[in-house]
Amino acid sequence: MERKIIRDVLFLMQKSSPAKAEDIKTGDNLKDTLIANSEHCVGLAANMIGVRKNIIVVQTPLAPIVMYNPKIISHSEKSYETEEGCLSLDGVRKTMRWEEVEVEYQDRTMKKHKGRYSGFTAQIIQHEIDHCNGIII
Repeated sequence: MERKIIRDVLFLMQKSSPAKAEDIKTGDNLKDTLIANSEHCVGLAANMIGVRKNIIVVQTPLAPIVMYNPKIISHSEKSYETEEGCLSLDGVRKTMRWEEVEVEYQDRTMKKHKGRYSGFTAQIIQHEIDHCNGIII
């Protein structure tokens, strides 16, 4: 179910807690909300729909991926400066991102996965994991 986007910066600055099996519906809602906003959105974190859980959804070239408890376990040494926008904020802001990240996460069955991501997909993942940690661009 599509959810309303939260724009309360004080709420967004609070760290999220680990996701559990009972939080699967939040991941589904997050994916539905991303799809509903796909014209101007490529990723969301659960706190952006009012739920402080470590869940993100990322639009990849193939399909959206929902990641429960995502964690960057390694990254490239090379980084770059970019500008990002966010549905929860007005305008764009400068930030630094790594070119490549390796992420450990769980799927909707809580099975662990690892993936290496580069380019724009890596940038989206970093932005959304920042949201889970209460970091706003």
